Amino acid sequence: MTSPAEIADTGARILAAVRTVVVGMDDPVEIALATILAGGHVLFEDVPGLGKTLAARSLASALGLSFRRLQCTPDMLPGDVTGSYVYAPDSGDFVFRPGPIFTGLLLADEVNRTTPKTQSAMLEAMAERQVTVEGNSFALPAPFHVIATSNPIEYEGTYALPEAQLDRFMVRLSVGYPDAENEARILENRVSRREEATHVAPVIDADQLVALQNAVEAIHVDQDITRYCVEITRATRNAPNVEVGASPRGSLGLLLLGRALAALDGRDYVRPDDIKRIAVPVLAHRLTLTPQAWAQGASASDVVRSVVGQVAVPPTVGALG
Repeated sequence: MTSPAEIADTGARILAAVRTVVVGMDDPVEIALATILAGGHVLFEDVPGLGKTLAARSLASALGLSFRRLQCTPDMLPGDVTGSYVYAPDSGDFVFRPGPIFTGLLLADEVNRTTPKTQSAMLEAMAERQVTVEGNSFALPAPFHVIATSNPIEYEGTYALPEAQLDRFMVRLSVGYPDAENEARILENRVSRREEATHVAPVIDADQLVALQNAVEAIHVDQDITRYCVEITRATRNAPNVEVGASPRGSLGLLLLGRALAALDGRDYVRPDDIKRIAVPVLAHRLTLTPQAWAQGASASDVVRSVVGQVAVPPTVGALG
């Protein structure tokens, strides 16, 4: 079994490879890597031009998985994602032609520029690692992960992701604008490359990723930490300005991602500060605010931060004071 120290070392090498081309996104990329180690899917959401697609593509390359990119457009159909049956003249039969979702890591670029019907074509795949076409089910490769990018819904030509679709993403991450120093480094890196294309060499392969994921499953979670995850999630359901709180999948996301972060830190146990760090990316996109809250400019992230500040931290080793 791979030890936490070995996971931390491999994780550091993956992140170092990604940082050769991705500048100023250390925290989002680390949480995205932890999400993959926890078996989850990642949604990068922010305004265009901040490097969301570059970060997703670079992480996919470093993980060494088979990779397909799906550029989402308004005219895309569900069959363009899952695949469909086509007529084979030589045999006279209809045969299934797999779509781009049959890969180790699918980059769904600008996922909210395609219609909700097509977005929903990924639901079964993300939850059950299979797709069903015309009554027949087809298993996806293992491991299988989705890294999607989206633009804010205020932008022209976008469709709001359905709640069920959002709930399938373990985390939603915001990149944010780089500071002046990092923005200058982006420009300098482009000048030194002398070309637009970037390349990140694989650090591990699919089998090694599965081994890391299995090792993360062995990370210890104290009962107090489990209760802490549940109490934070349940508190979102009773918070002011919240119409629909986070489901039990939110509690599970906190626990699973907390284990992966502990492993990347070289620990075989989860601390309360691991859960605090990931509460917003795991829970905020699972909340539905009241119309009054939207009118007042409240945000789901603020609600989660408030809840985390109110829930008592368990007296476990590593807890923040």
